[in-house]
Amino acid sequence: MPRELEQAVVALVTTILGARLGVTPKWLIRPGRAEAGRRWPMIRAIYHDLTGLELPEVMRRVERRTVDAVLVCDGQPPRILEIDEKQHFNHYRASTLRHYMTMVPLAFAPTVWLERSMTKSRLEGGGFAAPRPPLFPGEGGRHRQRAFRDALCDILPPEHGFAPTLRIAHFEVEDWIGTREAQAKVARLLEQRIA
Repeated sequence: MPRELEQAVVALVTTILGARLGVTPKWLIRPGRAEAGRRWPMIRAIYHDLTGLELPEVMRRVERRTVDAVLVCDGQPPRILEIDEKQHFNHYRASTLRHYMTMVPLAFAPTVWLERSMTKSRLEGGGFAAPRPPLFPGEGGRHRQRAFRDALCDILPPEHGFAPTLRIAHFEVEDWIGTREAQAKVARLLEQRIA
């Protein structure tokens, strides 16, 4: 279901905005000090809070990631779209948001994300929590990695000429995404986020 939800939302947003899909920018695939620029101290602090470790200035070549979508509209800066499923909301994500939610332009309601993240009492297990060494070793490694990557995806785009990252949460759309009203409801949501 999560993948289907993501695909449905991406398709609707792309249609409504008349966007083309781009690719994950290189500066977000394995961002280090050079890619972070003036945000490097903030990103280092976030990583340290999550792991207790020091973030390397250059990422290993094996580090990689993709975003849910890069929206490209004529005459506008590109914009990253992320669909946040339930595993994106937890105390690790709350910790990262507190570092930048009032300092970085965002196309979602960070207070809602923070509240949802703080009220979650039980983390998903299995692959959702597996260690991701060397950057995220130990218990909850994948949760920490996801929270860190979400933060990078929010912080870095404006530094590279992108519009603020657009996030849509599962709880905002899952009850009606497959209905006839879905396009109109997503359009209203977009008006609130990127007007």
